[in-house]
Amino acid sequence: METLYTADWVLPISGVPIEQGAVLVRGDRIAWVGAAAQSAMHAHADTPVQALGACALMPGLVNAHSHLELTGLRGFLEGLDFREWLRTLTIVRRDLLSDADLLDASRAGIAEALCHGITTLADCTDSAMPLTAMREMGVRGIGYVEVFGPDPSLRDESLARLQQRVSALRRLDTSLVRTGVSPHAPYTVSAPLFRATAEYARAESLPMAVHVAESAAETAFVRDGAGPFAERLRERGIVVAAQARSPIALLEATGVLAAQPLLIHAIRADDEDVARVAHHGATIVHCPISNAKLGHGVAPLDRMLAHGIATGLGSDSVASNDRMHLLDEARMATLLHAVRSGSPDSLTAHEALVLATHGGARALGLGDEVGTLEAGKAADLVAFPLHASAVQPVHDPAVALVHALAGGAVASLVMVAGQPLVQGGVLRHATGEWVGRQHVTATRLREWRRHSTL
Repeated sequence: METLYTADWVLPISGVPIEQGAVLVRGDRIAWVGAAAQSAMHAHADTPVQALGACALMPGLVNAHSHLELTGLRGFLEGLDFREWLRTLTIVRRDLLSDADLLDASRAGIAEALCHGITTLADCTDSAMPLTAMREMGVRGIGYVEVFGPDPSLRDESLARLQQRVSALRRLDTSLVRTGVSPHAPYTVSAPLFRATAEYARAESLPMAVHVAESAAETAFVRDGAGPFAERLRERGIVVAAQARSPIALLEATGVLAAQPLLIHAIRADDEDVARVAHHGATIVHCPISNAKLGHGVAPLDRMLAHGIATGLGSDSVASNDRMHLLDEARMATLLHAVRSGSPDSLTAHEALVLATHGGARALGLGDEVGTLEAGKAADLVAFPLHASAVQPVHDPAVALVHALAGGAVASLVMVAGQPLVQGGVLRHATGEWVGRQHVTATRLREWRRHSTL
């Protein structure tokens, strides 16, 4: 079974935009990409045609960092400094949210992702409920199961629990959804647990992701054994000392970089840090909006790209971002890059779209499968309408997507492995029951906050 999709613009990402272009999908694969006028040479005479019209047809967007299970906390943690933000999040997730709540939140997050053209998600999860939701809703993704343990004496216990969970989850892996591991961050994972998790990931060929170099407090913790994270651990009776010149240097010393992980944030990374990342072949996900909203700073995207590091874009959780929109992340990446460089358009809209598609795919080890429109790749496609007056006239479709549509674009077509998940701008999955349950959960959270003494 094959279908020919035509659109005013086709953006292969691997090449220049094609005006009046077409993509031939055969089964779950792309069979051909080119000018619509040449499609008769590649499609069968009776091949059905879906004329998308005034749209930009492109590869599905890759959200290289999310926390789907936190979708129900949108707007809930406003105004807190990072330490209190994390502490409140931890308490709420542990004490107020059941696995059923987190599964519904994950479903809601995936629905939002799909409507905004995201077909691949790299999700860090404590509950593993996002893995269930991803399999259920047909998206492509990696679920990095988090491990915590700042107390070195509990390394074996933490690792054993992680191994048990991952072993069970991997039996449910599919061709689209895969299980990985995530030693959470330097202030929640001891050096011995970092080393043991990295060894486990390498032995089992597990994808790995780590939050690192995100905040000034984290740097002070690693470099000086000081700051709010250090104080909190000392209150728990855990010995804290200086460990390395930087969080990324700590990951190198514990063997984590050698496992070529996905590094999340990497805001406070200097030239030496970035060179370490490049040397080991690790990858990075840049989360410009979350980084800015939490006041952490602007990541050195220019240095990452100059070192040839595979870099993607991520939304982080909607608890720290408020929405999941990769075109918005692409726009913010261009603006912040211009601020850092002092040069307008120093990261072009075309380059930003690469980060949102093939860059993210490469960062996740999926670059040979998705991220560009090329014959033989998986048929993960998205079409964004361009007919709105706020977008017209379209001189360059990449500029229209990144600078005119960003933040407001709703996809008219979203397809994963040849299966349409959004058609005519409508999500094909029923949402009524779990949307209703999410409202009940939100009411419970508001009531808790009203009476909380935190």
